[in-house]
Amino acid sequence: MNVNVICHHCLEVSSVEKKESYSDENCQKCNESLLEAKPVVGNAKILDHYITHSELPVIVDFWAPWCGPCISMAPHFEDASVAMSLKAQFLKINNDDEQTLGSKLLIASIPAVLVFKEGKEIDRFVGARSSKQIQKWVLQYL
Repeated sequence: MNVNVICHHCLEVSSVEKKESYSDENCQKCNESLLEAKPVVGNAKILDHYITHSELPVIVDFWAPWCGPCISMAPHFEDASVAMSLKAQFLKINNDDEQTLGSKLLIASIPAVLVFKEGKEIDRFVGARSSKQIQKWVLQYL
């Protein structure tokens, strides 16, 4: 069984075989590795692309550069993204730069982490968490 994912390098859709673990997997368009995927810096258009075309859960961190908890959580969010490559796809969206999107999604406090599956938001949490806490939370949506 194959699953559509978005390449974090070129943002094109790749179809990859769904496996329990991966040792090597490359994008069909740019040939870059799909593993060790750091969060993609996103905006409204990129988020829409991910939630429309990725068949994996899309995990989105709404943050701001002045937010202490956001800054402290950033390396944990990145670690979770790398650890969960090809299990879920991770984006970071600066809420100050995307205020219309933040309003549309009812982002009232940051950091706010949302999970989208099959094009719809299915859950969220607010506040900083560790990499292990983020991974445990995401696992329930795989």
